[in-house]
Amino acid sequence: MEKYNILVIDDDKEIVELIRIYLQNEGYNVLVGFNGDEGVEILAKQKIHLLILDIMLPGEDGLQICRKIRESYIIPIIMVSAKSCDMDKIMGLGTGADDYLAKPFNPMELMARVKSQLRRSFYMNTQVLDKQHDENIINICGLSINKNNHTVSLLGNIVDLTPTEYEILLLLAGSPGKVFSVEKIFESVWKQKFYESNNTVMVHIWRMREKLESNPKEPKIIKTIWGVGYKIEG
Repeated sequence: MEKYNILVIDDDKEIVELIRIYLQNEGYNVLVGFNGDEGVEILAKQKIHLLILDIMLPGEDGLQICRKIRESYIIPIIMVSAKSCDMDKIMGLGTGADDYLAKPFNPMELMARVKSQLRRSFYMNTQVLDKQHDENIINICGLSINKNNHTVSLLGNIVDLTPTEYEILLLLAGSPGKVFSVEKIFESVWKQKFYESNNTVMVHIWRMREKLESNPKEPKIIKTIWGVGYKIEG
């Protein structure tokens, strides 16, 4: 069975060492970043199964780091903080954390939450793998496109697309990495001849990005190839 890699991002070395001891006693591999930049660098190089993230960090705080990580990674995130009020918890969960634990915490409670999140993640990944065997489901860039019932979900959350937006997404996602010109998209989806002054496709792409992208001005899913068209990377 694969050994889980757990990343701890916290600048308090005593807390980090305490967490490391308990995690290693449970058989986990532990990697440590003492600030957000170190943590993100480790994520880029190592396969991480779960992240324990402190809010109070030097430089970018844990909330900013959580948002950044959520743009590219689907892993359980447990946020820890000396801040214990409800609003801090709401903010932590609102940025994409899966669980929140206030300091000082009982290490055994943290271990229980780690195990719970890993079980949940394993179950969800198993469901995704099962779906990938269905030729009528496309999984790409965190999206799951179900051609059976014309639904789209992003990181497990249903996205409400119009029929036209759905057809555009299906066209792009059906050929990952392929660049589709505006003319090709229009004629494939609208089944009409394209006229050069028609900006219909551009408007629809922008509306789709507002629904799919964390920052529509810096799209990670539907990418623009200037002077050519649009594509979704595989």
